[in-house]
Amino acid sequence: MGWGAAAVMCALIVGSLGACGSSPTKAPVEDRTPAASTSPTPASPDAPVVVPPKVEIGPTIVQARSRWVGVGWDALPGLQQDALDQGWRAWIKSCERSASMPPALAALCPQALALANADAAGQRAWMFRHLQPYRVESLQGESQGLLTAYYEPVFEASRTPNAHFSAPIYAPPANLASRKPWYTRKEMDTLPEAMSALKGRALVYFGDPVDALVLQIQGSGRIRVQQADGSFRTSRLAFAGTNDQPYKSVGKWLLDQGLSKDATWPGIKAWLARNPQRQQELLWSNPRVVFFREETIKDGDAEAGPRGAQGVALSAGRSIAVDPGSIPYGTPVWMSSTGAQTALQQLVIAQDTGSAITGAVRADFFAGSGTQAGELAGRLKQPLQMWVLWPK
Repeated sequence: MGWGAAAVMCALIVGSLGACGSSPTKAPVEDRTPAASTSPTPASPDAPVVVPPKVEIGPTIVQARSRWVGVGWDALPGLQQDALDQGWRAWIKSCERSASMPPALAALCPQALALANADAAGQRAWMFRHLQPYRVESLQGESQGLLTAYYEPVFEASRTPNAHFSAPIYAPPANLASRKPWYTRKEMDTLPEAMSALKGRALVYFGDPVDALVLQIQGSGRIRVQQADGSFRTSRLAFAGTNDQPYKSVGKWLLDQGLSKDATWPGIKAWLARNPQRQQELLWSNPRVVFFREETIKDGDAEAGPRGAQGVALSAGRSIAVDPGSIPYGTPVWMSSTGAQTALQQLVIAQDTGSAITGAVRADFFAGSGTQAGELAGRLKQPLQMWVLWPK
């Protein structure tokens, strides 16, 4: 997963792979990709209100790491206020990979597609007829969980190493599958056999090794590379594998060593500014390395996010990463979260996951790409409730 340019605080750097931004020493690249709205798109004030019918509550459904308890539509806060169309488009993207969805959901894809251009009232009426809301709870009955956010960073990069760009971003080495786990981050920097396996595998070079770490934590990012004619070309670095080593938080390493009381990215950067000779030591404290593949961003796909675990492009503000043992990919979910940063009551789609996203009522909200999205991702950490919308 997971997947952002930075200048944000990230409380979850202490122990999380997702929901994390950065504050690079070098100014982040400005991009024009919009961040997710921090409030749901409101329905038109003239839109007719569709009264939800009383539903026959179905039996509780038990998943591997959650249970779903049937409720009436009136239990969903903000149900009449969300315009639905953005969430509907994200759902249709999931239907592009209907084979990855539970059969009961996949069977509804043709009807969902037919309603792609319908108004919110029409979409809402269809939902009432064909779907049943279920409150997501832990197996112990807890319905309150945690919402964080993640984003897609944007960095400047170079095709060749030079005085300003020297931190390599690697494609998977040819012999990656021959050794499980593969070499650690430190071994990749020091062992001749690891260095030999990586020769010729660098896709691009970053100006700051810590930015490279940020990219690996987010799981994907955009890069801007200057061309021979002086223009810039933007492309995406997408997740392509790991060295199968455990993730260790560099922020937690600082805390455990008693070196800093601030484990946010700004705090980490500030510590490094005071202790540049210990940068390698800090980086090596996290043995996990992520490998990437480069993808072209077509003109019409400038606003599309990276592909999530379901294999479809993520939609800013409408895609969430979940624990697939709690909610299957492609499931429409009603989300309600209110905190210091924002109030969200809207339709989202489960399309991604991450190693830090575990538990029944746990979601990582895809905030989009670029600086604004990174700022939201770095701040968002608040209570969450979810309801899956499941076929009757």
